[in-house]
Amino acid sequence: MREIVIDTETTGLDPANGHRIVEIGCVELFNAIPTGQTFHEYLDPERDVPEEAFRVHGISAEFLAGKPKFRDIVERFVAFLGEAMLVAHNAEFDVRFLNAELAAHGRAAIGIERVVDTLTLARRRHPGVPNSLDALCQRYSIDVSRRTKHGALLDAEILAEVYAELTGGRQASFVLQTAATARVNSDGAARLARPAALAPRIDAAELAAHAAFVARLGQKAIWRNYPLAHTPETPPLPVAPTPPAETVPAP
Repeated sequence: MREIVIDTETTGLDPANGHRIVEIGCVELFNAIPTGQTFHEYLDPERDVPEEAFRVHGISAEFLAGKPKFRDIVERFVAFLGEAMLVAHNAEFDVRFLNAELAAHGRAAIGIERVVDTLTLARRRHPGVPNSLDALCQRYSIDVSRRTKHGALLDAEILAEVYAELTGGRQASFVLQTAATARVNSDGAARLARPAALAPRIDAAELAAHAAFVARLGQKAIWRNYPLAHTPETPPLPVAPTPPAETVPAP
């Protein structure tokens, strides 16, 4: 399944107040694994960058001067997203800004049904504790030493790692079995069948000692449900004789 982890940096908190996107960063995932394909653009917001926003992401109006405007990249951006599901942290914030930009350029809005919010996932998995991106990185031992300020592409790359931890994506995609080699246990869980049995790892003396011990446990010993491997030098597990039925005297 194709997914896009996305993050934005903006001039403020609300597009309804005239704030705009100044950076977009996207990381493509396929079956929860980054493919190496990214989308990254700094954007001229066609307005100033307030000091409080600059303190968060370090992107100045001077730096953005001459950068493309959203209308210049909208075609490539929409094409990169395609029909993929989107993954974002506190997704409502990013989607509001993206939809404001898309609407201003006559493009269809991003529906909430195609968005996965990792903040919601984290709150369900770790209720009652901080679930910011930094807190999750610390919880999952993800290196953020390179993250001195917020940055859309860097945050998207880090969020892809967090998303894998939240969903078990790495483990789920690491599949070693095939339909031909899989077998099913009595509880319905899949297990693997080896093409050739492994050689025993215990020697003949250990096998004999264990067999002698089990023989003393009686016919109902649970060990008898698990037959021991044996070698020509070590006979199969001996079967204890069945004790005679107890005789009850006639009245």
